[in-house]
Amino acid sequence: MEYLIYDALKKYKKLRPLRFHMPGHKADKKHFPLFGDAAYDITELSFSDCLEHPDGIIAAAESDVAEILGAKRSFFLTDGSSSGVFSMLYAVFRRGGKIALARNSHKSVYNACAVLGIEPYVLKNNVMDGVLLPPAPAEIEDAFKRDKDVSAVLLTSPDYYGNISDYAAIRKICDRYGKYLLVDGAHGAYLRFDPDLSELYAGNYADIWVDGAHKTLPSLTQGALLNVNNEKLLASAAEGAGLFRTTSPSYPILASVEYGVKYLAENGKMLLDLLKREFSLMKMRLKKRGIRIYGESKTLQFSVDFGAMGISPYFAEEELEKRRIYPEMNDGRYLLFYLSPMTRPSHLLRLERAIRRVVRMRQLRGSYEASPEFSAGVKKFSYLTALTFEKERVPLDEAEGRIAARNAGVTPPCIPVVLAGEMITAQAAELLKSAKHCFGVEDGGIEVIKIGGGK
Repeated sequence: MEYLIYDALKKYKKLRPLRFHMPGHKADKKHFPLFGDAAYDITELSFSDCLEHPDGIIAAAESDVAEILGAKRSFFLTDGSSSGVFSMLYAVFRRGGKIALARNSHKSVYNACAVLGIEPYVLKNNVMDGVLLPPAPAEIEDAFKRDKDVSAVLLTSPDYYGNISDYAAIRKICDRYGKYLLVDGAHGAYLRFDPDLSELYAGNYADIWVDGAHKTLPSLTQGALLNVNNEKLLASAAEGAGLFRTTSPSYPILASVEYGVKYLAENGKMLLDLLKREFSLMKMRLKKRGIRIYGESKTLQFSVDFGAMGISPYFAEEELEKRRIYPEMNDGRYLLFYLSPMTRPSHLLRLERAIRRVVRMRQLRGSYEASPEFSAGVKKFSYLTALTFEKERVPLDEAEGRIAARNAGVTPPCIPVVLAGEMITAQAAELLKSAKHCFGVEDGGIEVIKIGGGK
């Protein structure tokens, strides 16, 4: 398969050109020696097309990728899935003032709502084994019935733990009520190439969806895709991409997005067949030894429930890192291990042995201290209204009962614990205090609506 963007970069490098163009490093090995592939880092030139208005190699590459993914059009993103989320919501924001979405939607979803003036209609997430589950189709239908101003539902699917929404049922509900189905599918791009799970790929159902290429495909960080299936939304999606994508795209990232999709189109089945066989056997062996695993994941995300075994995931993480094994996320109960089709089956055996050793360590038994359970506060103001009030910062120790003026949450996975307009619960404040990395919290303080303050 031809890699159009990469081939153009390679040809240019071979010319050993005089670079009287950006970027400023000029691919100078003497003064820029730490980055060996800098020669591929170029700007828009006569041969390299323009992401703003592609009609050359980028246009051809996007067309190839759209055909592979089953989209009417695909837009390459070099700003991560977040710019795709903004563009996706822009495509529908004039069609109704509200969007139904799950509580555990990514930070970027709420940020886009704030920027575009969309009021989020927050759906309930049931909890299983400490993990928020996708909203039920019945609840989405109820949202459409209750509020005629809800124009679409935005699903986060798969989520960080590998849960996938019931796309087929939700698609039928959207069609019945004339609503749009949007999917932040950042964690599920590889599903298109999984011969056993391709029916769970968001593109089979969504009007617009985002693929985080860099998360599960062989692509560089920040590489992503905005994909459109509904022709009515093509023009507004293109306009949104033009607004929210950078005007200085990274050509190595562009090339890697094209490469990631095309490489898996050719090799995904073989790679996944090898990996999933060993992955399934590994999970079976671990379960037989009493090692607790989150069982609802339908994807390659793999979460070990150290908390349920009485072991601090923080201590477990330290022991694994001593063995040069680095998980994706520690949520205070689970350690999440993020696989992709590029994960070597041989590495799974090493991971399995390390987990077994950690679980057997006597000094770690009884070390687990449970984090406060998630508890959403009572909604006092709408999200958009809360953002307009005067605000002040208070210590988290004094935040219980106050009304949040901005979102605050834990990263990863970059989802809010507190939403603007909600009363802050004691559990939410404790969760934010105990988290290693947060957004919306600075120097131990959180922004709340100022008592007696106006708009």
